[in-house]
Amino acid sequence: MHKDKVLEGGCLCGAIRYRVYGEPFAAEYCHCRMCQKVAGAPVSSWMDFKVEQVQWFKGSVFEYSSSEHVRRGFCRDCGATLSFRDSRHPDYFTLAIPSLDEPEQVQPTYHIYTESEISWHRIADDLKRFPQSRQS
Repeated sequence: MHKDKVLEGGCLCGAIRYRVYGEPFAAEYCHCRMCQKVAGAPVSSWMDFKVEQVQWFKGSVFEYSSSEHVRRGFCRDCGATLSFRDSRHPDYFTLAIPSLDEPEQVQPTYHIYTESEISWHRIADDLKRFPQSRQS
C-alpha cells in the first residue's frame, strides 16, 4: 500500500464508515482471550495507524472499557468490532482488518499473545510470534 493510498471500511450494517490515509505502521494477529471473546474467533487481526490517519465519516463508534487502559469500539446497531485504543498510546488508533471493504489490502506481519492460542488452532505461517505483546 502506498502512502497516498486511501482505504475505506465500516461495520456490518453500514451505520459506521471510516477512511484511513496511508499505510498502517503495524498489522498483527492477536490471540489474547479478550480478542477471542470480542471476535468470537480463535484470532483477531488488527492494523495500527496514527490518529490523524483515521477519519470517521458516517456514524460513531461506541466504546467499551475492556481493561484499565483499553477501549474497544463497536457498532451499537450490529455489534461489529471496529477499533481498539490503548490510553497509554494516545497517538495510535487500531482498526480491525476485517472491517475494511477490501481486507486483502492489509496483511498482518506478526502474531501476539500466542501463549493464549486455542489448542486446536494451528498457526500455519512463518511470521514472528510473541507469547505476549510485542513490547513484553
